[in-house]
Amino acid sequence: MTAPFQIHLHQTHHPIGDFESIFTYIKDNFGANRSVAPLAGPHIFPELFLTGYPLLDLCLQRPFIERYLNFIEQLNNWSQQEFQPLKSGAPLGLFLGGLQYTFDAQNYPAKIENAIFLLVPGMPLKHVYSKMLLPNYDIFDEKKYFSPGSSVATITFAEKNIALMICEDMWPSTLHTCNPVHDLQQIMLREKRPFDFVINLSASPYHVGKLGKRLERAKEISHTLAAPFFYCNRVGGEDEILFDGGSFAVNGEKVLGLASQFTTDLLSLELPGPGQYHPPGEKTVNTWESLFEPRIKTAPATMARLREFSPSDCEEIVKGLCFGLQEYAVKTGHRKFLVAISGGLDSSLVAVLAKLSLAPGQVLESIFMPSQFTSSLSYTLASQLARGLEIKMHTLPIKFLHSTVRNAYNDNCGEELNGLADENVQSRLRGLLLYAKSNRGGFLVLNTSNKSELAVGYSTIYGDSVGALALLGDLYKTEVFQLARYINHKYGPMIPEEIISRPPTAELRKDQKDSDSLPPYERLDPILEGILSYRLSLSDLSKMGLPQEEIERTYRLYLNSEYKRKQFSPIIKLKPKSFGFGYRVPICKKMI
Repeated sequence: MTAPFQIHLHQTHHPIGDFESIFTYIKDNFGANRSVAPLAGPHIFPELFLTGYPLLDLCLQRPFIERYLNFIEQLNNWSQQEFQPLKSGAPLGLFLGGLQYTFDAQNYPAKIENAIFLLVPGMPLKHVYSKMLLPNYDIFDEKKYFSPGSSVATITFAEKNIALMICEDMWPSTLHTCNPVHDLQQIMLREKRPFDFVINLSASPYHVGKLGKRLERAKEISHTLAAPFFYCNRVGGEDEILFDGGSFAVNGEKVLGLASQFTTDLLSLELPGPGQYHPPGEKTVNTWESLFEPRIKTAPATMARLREFSPSDCEEIVKGLCFGLQEYAVKTGHRKFLVAISGGLDSSLVAVLAKLSLAPGQVLESIFMPSQFTSSLSYTLASQLARGLEIKMHTLPIKFLHSTVRNAYNDNCGEELNGLADENVQSRLRGLLLYAKSNRGGFLVLNTSNKSELAVGYSTIYGDSVGALALLGDLYKTEVFQLARYINHKYGPMIPEEIISRPPTAELRKDQKDSDSLPPYERLDPILEGILSYRLSLSDLSKMGLPQEEIERTYRLYLNSEYKRKQFSPIIKLKPKSFGFGYRVPICKKMI
């Protein structure tokens, strides 16, 4: 009886440019010294598996290029000397994502292609395809570095006709000059030879709901090309960008298999027989533009609101934030975390997420820094939170430090330190103490600002905006409330209920509340989502029932606070449109 034909998706995770660990993975899984022979069939790896992604300027730097080319030479030598065919005679091949360099007369890169290589036993790497669609939006700027492939490609492997794609090739757009899926369909129709399956090597960044969008688009392609679609995505946290894995295979509407998110995995799937395919519609629904729809819920005669997360969305966010924190900490060499807790919700949620993420041997501590305006309730709630999480809470009052600064300023500057300047001094004193503890003990300081605050500048630069990494910087305040309630429901009462129910306040002046300075968050957040999605105008937001005065005021606050965001810490990206890596707005512009 003939063994079933299997396709193997290697959902891998390696630091960018860690050629040694990448080579070790290949040798450990396919080397001659294995006690068990590798599984027969094609082994699919992620986009740019051989280098990591995103590379940015690294792919232009001579030391990196030399190390990469040396690695490729070693890999070719290993294949020709040690990569053995299977004794059974069954086919074995590795489809690897990597870079294809072309050099000019001065040995500078004249062209760099994002490529697929095929590695079979006894042979060097063979370049079989170059990515055609180079994304150039949000976090992507591949056109700056790579040259596009000139045409689609198919390959015959083990007597199977395989269509090849890399990541963006599956996402059509009116902004692209070609459509690889359409071109592959034309080849299939012209040659009257069906595809046995389609493979896509991907390095697709995460955002909430992205996996569902990928599956929907993959099903469209499977129907269009009348073949199963195998998708292999990478895993990793690269600064603020998360790669969630979630590799899969579909055949028509049927999901054949789905790998885990935020962890490495190996998905081995039997090639199915022909599925039930229906002709594609006239219009492709799942373009890359569709990924950027604003999360706003509207209904007749009601005011627009931010669309709530589902429980599965919340669980995905918790896992993603914990994963992103650990990735950042491990790759920067940190094992100790520090959070400034205030008895408020944002800092409490950051502390809880850090606690949920802790690995063996890691430490989480907190600092409570009361001022003359800090209520006794804040101390009670902060202490209750720290006890519940079983973390150390250091209490460092800033009352006398604040008084010393005020007196020094008054005596030497000839004017009284008051108002907003005085409030900001308190926040900056807290930042000073945080980093004193960080420097003294080697702690990674976690920022506690949310996206609503960042968007309108409701934070103090060099004060509560300090930190090495922001966990909540892509969550609006209403979403912070929702995630906190979800965590308490799913993981037990980790956050005291009174922290969630009390009105938000910075406690920088007597009886201060956020609502003194900002519109209510249930109205502020949909206004911000409309602005930041780049899909809605101010008049569009007004037509959704949101108050015109609040819309204009919010937009002014947003425009005038760009200088703060430019100096903010990396933000773990959870949304299609986020502050940080993919957000580019000038500081110097017409203010209103």
